[in-house]
Amino acid sequence: MDLFSLILTLRPLKPAAPEQPLPRWWGTAAHHLCLQAIQQSDENLSAALHEGSELRPFTTSTLMGRFPGHQLDLQADYLLRFTGLNRQVSEALYAATQTGAALAPGAVVQLEFLDFQVRAVWCENGSHPLAGQMDYSELAAASLLEAEAADRYVNFRFASPTGFHRNGRQVPYPLPELVIGSLLERWNAFAPIAFPAEARRYAEECLYLSQLQIRSRGVKVAAGYEIGLVGSVSFGTLNYDRYWMSLMQTLARFSYYSGVGVKTGMGMGQCRNAERRQRKARVSSGNDANS
Repeated sequence: MDLFSLILTLRPLKPAAPEQPLPRWWGTAAHHLCLQAIQQSDENLSAALHEGSELRPFTTSTLMGRFPGHQLDLQADYLLRFTGLNRQVSEALYAATQTGAALAPGAVVQLEFLDFQVRAVWCENGSHPLAGQMDYSELAAASLLEAEAADRYVNFRFASPTGFHRNGRQVPYPLPELVIGSLLERWNAFAPIAFPAEARRYAEECLYLSQLQIRSRGVKVAAGYEIGLVGSVSFGTLNYDRYWMSLMQTLARFSYYSGVGVKTGMGMGQCRNAERRQRKARVSSGNDANS
């Protein structure tokens, strides 16, 4: 498996001390736990990930669940998500869930120096809405080899704050070339077959914002503060081309594993494609994007 999405169900074992305020964002803690789990499975891989560039072959989520009064609910379960973007990382994460390993059911893990017990592990296709496994070839074939023409709309739902950097500045807005450019960069970094760089140009020149329902949200990540967006975005095309829109749809499906934008290894940029199959009728009829 090239692509891997792992869901952990966690239960806190004790409340935080009064002098220990809970973080508003758990992405940094999730990042540390992910690397620790990989280290137990593959020390050489863990070392390479620590020393590598900012573009990492994994993502994490923040801790998902209820925080009544900004406290942990000791009777409730929380969710944490890790994804792998290449075979080596994906296999290391899977190994970490096996009996006796760091993320196995029953294991105790730490987030922000607080103990949680792993109650359940979900990674098989269909086992959980956010879990799954897939090869790059299978993902690409779903769009590139499909008998029907690709949809002229490509749709995203940003579940955690998603932001971009350009020319040294934060850009918390989903410009098509930023969203597609981020996905293209990750695909070409980790997939066995690269997509042409012109895909970003097509996004910049031919895609437009068709629908937009977003709000901004700031999060403290590591030592910095990032402004991102959450919500739904739809891009339409001004110049429909079946090949290029098939690539756009493939990259949109890829976002489920890869995330979008900056700091995806610390919980930002969690995303998924939301297809609108009914719009395909417009492609076959030859209507333009504004019809």
